[in-house]
Amino acid sequence: MAHSRTTSALAAILLILLSAALHPVLAQERDRFMDRIVAVVGEDVITQRELVQRLETAEQQLVQRGVAIPDRDALVRQVMERMVLERIQLQEAERVGIRIDELTLNRTMENIAAENNLTLRQLRNALQAEGVDFNQFREQIRDELTIAQLRRRQVEDRLRVGEQEIDDLIAAESGAIDRDVRYHLAHILVALPPGADSRTIAEAREKSGTLRDRAVAGEDFASLAITYSDAPDALEGGDLGWRGAADVPTLFARNVILMRPGEITPVLRSPNGFHIVKLIDREGRSDVAVQQARVRHILISPDQIRGDREAEEEARILYQRIQDGASFEDLARAHSDDPGSAGRGGELGWLSPGETVPAFEEAVDRLPVGEVSPPVQSPFGWHIIEVLDRRAVDATRELIRARAREILQNRKREEETELWLRRLRDEAFIEYRIEGLRS
Repeated sequence: MAHSRTTSALAAILLILLSAALHPVLAQERDRFMDRIVAVVGEDVITQRELVQRLETAEQQLVQRGVAIPDRDALVRQVMERMVLERIQLQEAERVGIRIDELTLNRTMENIAAENNLTLRQLRNALQAEGVDFNQFREQIRDELTIAQLRRRQVEDRLRVGEQEIDDLIAAESGAIDRDVRYHLAHILVALPPGADSRTIAEAREKSGTLRDRAVAGEDFASLAITYSDAPDALEGGDLGWRGAADVPTLFARNVILMRPGEITPVLRSPNGFHIVKLIDREGRSDVAVQQARVRHILISPDQIRGDREAEEEARILYQRIQDGASFEDLARAHSDDPGSAGRGGELGWLSPGETVPAFEEAVDRLPVGEVSPPVQSPFGWHIIEVLDRRAVDATRELIRARAREILQNRKREEETELWLRRLRDEAFIEYRIEGLRS
């Protein structure tokens, strides 16, 4: 496992970082040592240049968020830990054959630009104006996509939620599930190593209690998290962001549901260690009414003999026959390619939002009751649609079960991801060449 090699490396880095901007000789010294290796992670290395760049980025982000920059040693530890976890995950992704192709990456870059109301060229220019290398930014996005895909494959796709679990959760936390509540949380983790002995556990518990007391007394929670938390979100001041009830980990949920903004939980114990959670804010509403539409349709699908153009033409002929007075029900029975509804004259029954593909749902939303649509294309083919009726229904029970399932999936996802990351890290070869970093 990891071992510290250079006793003075951290002090040298800190001196160079703090003083280079003020003294040209020290600036040259920083440049001379930029490519020194500060950590070995499996078959990869982290250089001083990379560490310096990430430290500068982290400081900029903290300043933008109005969070006080912590002690430099603490910041170096958190940034290095983040980089180590990233390298471990990227190596695991390569091992299992995950690779983000150029087409996917290009589309993601275009989406990022569009979300900021920019073209890709404008995004490049904006990044360069801020001193960010566009190619490095692009590769960073590739790494983020790679890690996200790895986590989906290794964690999310293996999550299972049983009906009994849903029933138990509804019974225990129905007050949270049947309300559309969002929580803004922050979090500190004092981690325990696997197989920790009683002395280590007691020390971690005492440290957690002290941190909680300091937070309750008014000390800045974000600064405490950056300095002391062992969680992956420590560098963000422990900020977990806004989360629906579905995204609050099981361990936190029972406390957070009853808390007021600004309150801090007692120290909470999990297999990973001791947690302290602060509820920064909350918001929500309780509207669970759903607008449903009773719909029937005729589907004409392309096949090996009939291409898309021919399918559209046939759908237009049927639409015209309905306009001329032919029975929708009879035509659906005779011509629709939807085996589930054709025998019922095209009847789909009452549909709630989200039950059909977007193109179909949008057409239904636009149609007045009793009116038949011209052919509408979806991934399944061409539809002729009629809305027979509309109603508002209380879908509380259905929504409660759906939300309970989502809550369990998201809680399991977070907990399993944290355990999976810990296993990856414990199994990886990590050698620090800066004294003071944990192995």
